Amino acid sequence: MQDVDEPALIQRVQQGDRAALGDLLRGHQRRLYNVCYRMVSHPDDAAELTQDVLLKVVEKIDEFRWDAKLTTWMTRIAMNASISHLRKRKLRQTVSLSQPTGGDDDGRLTLAGGLTDEREPGPEVCVQQHEMLDDLQRAIAGLEEDQRAVLVLRDVEELDYLQIAQTLDLPVGTVKSRLFRARLALREKLNPTPTA
Repeated sequence: MQDVDEPALIQRVQQGDRAALGDLLRGHQRRLYNVCYRMVSHPDDAAELTQDVLLKVVEKIDEFRWDAKLTTWMTRIAMNASISHLRKRKLRQTVSLSQPTGGDDDGRLTLAGGLTDEREPGPEVCVQQHEMLDDLQRAIAGLEEDQRAVLVLRDVEELDYLQIAQTLDLPVGTVKSRLFRARLALREKLNPTPTA
């Protein structure tokens, strides 16, 4: 999306140019899906949320203010939709013991990022990587929503503190402290300290 003059594209969308709207949505769809997936840890839910987010973007594009970047605005919509989905899911308290938690192999590979190697790994390495990714996904899913949101935006989406603060409408200091607590909680979930 960086090659395109985004402000001009947004203006065309706001003037009713449907082709520009398609370009805008296609340019951001994958990133929005990744944000939703990393929050809800389920590919079907993430796909549905992404569609909801794109519809919300279409509905609200006329209200877009130029005081933030478009990606920040869209990410905020995706985060709010994901958090709302998680709250609804928590209220229902439905847990299926027959279905595995987490995503499919494609989702795991995108979350892994740096865990893959250019050489062809042996089967035991693949199994270890999948186990590590499963553990990581479960640990992230087990974080509180506010901690998960900050962690995903910083460590997965690689936003800076100011962008996260704008996306979540929080002070930068709050973002830093939540990220610190999220990383501590994640470390504890991945490497629990034995109790004596």
